[in-house]
Parts: sequence; structure tokens; C-alpha cells
Amino acid sequence: MAEKIMTYRGAVYPWHCDHMGHMNIMWYAGKFDEATWHLFSKIGITPSYLQKEKRGMAAVQQNTSYKQELRAGDIITIYSGILEIKKKVVRFFHEMRNQETDDIAAVTILTGVHIDTDTRVSCEFPKEIIACGKEMIMEYKGDTR
Repeated sequence: MAEKIMTYRGAVYPWHCDHMGHMNIMWYAGKFDEATWHLFSKIGITPSYLQKEKRGMAAVQQNTSYKQELRAGDIITIYSGILEIKKKVVRFFHEMRNQETDDIAAVTILTGVHIDTDTRVSCEFPKEIIACGKEMIMEYKGDTR
């Protein structure tokens, strides 16, 4: 069975924080989005593939659990994995950790649909992407250090 891969490394800056001094949820979503593109790249959904084949990805569901606050100066990493891949759909997760403490700050589980960017309708992944995605499938039940 596959293991989580690191898909993001960064820091929390003061402008990421809200009036209570915590990283605002819009920045969690943004950092998870950046991690998504790194994860997709690992299975063949690269920028050149998307452009050449006139394909895109659409997020259709996202469930995020906030476990621990992050503050300015915190160093973070995101580890990710594929939960399931079907003909047109991929389900995956991201786990954001405070690098210094190794505590989980947030977890998100997303569902994405492969689309034709000309017709704006769902379409099947190429067999190579499905095969690569299936090699990366793992079970995830939260903090599985």
C-alpha cells in the first residue's frame, strides 16, 4: 500500500492571520490547493497535460477539519494521498502539520472531477493516469504517523 507524500512546505506569515492572530481559513484552502497540484502532478495531471489535452479539474466536494491553530512564524508541511480514483473522479486527502511540533493542524478530503475544458463536461481520465493513481491509493483514517 502507498504512503503519504509531501506536497507542500511553507510558513505562516502575519498577513495570513486574522484579527485573533490565527491563520485564516482562506489560507488553509490556498495551501491545500497548492498541495493538490503537486499531488496531481505525481499521477500525470501536469500543467502540460491539462493544456495540451484541453482538460481541467473541478473540485466538487471538500471537507476540512481544523485540529489546531497556526500562528505567524509557524512552519508547515502538507502530506497527501489518493483515496480512490475512478473513470472521471479522484478522491484524495491533505494533512497539514506544524513542522516544529508534528501536530496535525488541519485535514481536508476532496473530490475532483476530470473535465473537458471546451465542452465543460466531465470526461474519463487516460488509462495511464488511472493506473498511476491506483498505485498511490492508500487508506487514511486521520493521524497515522
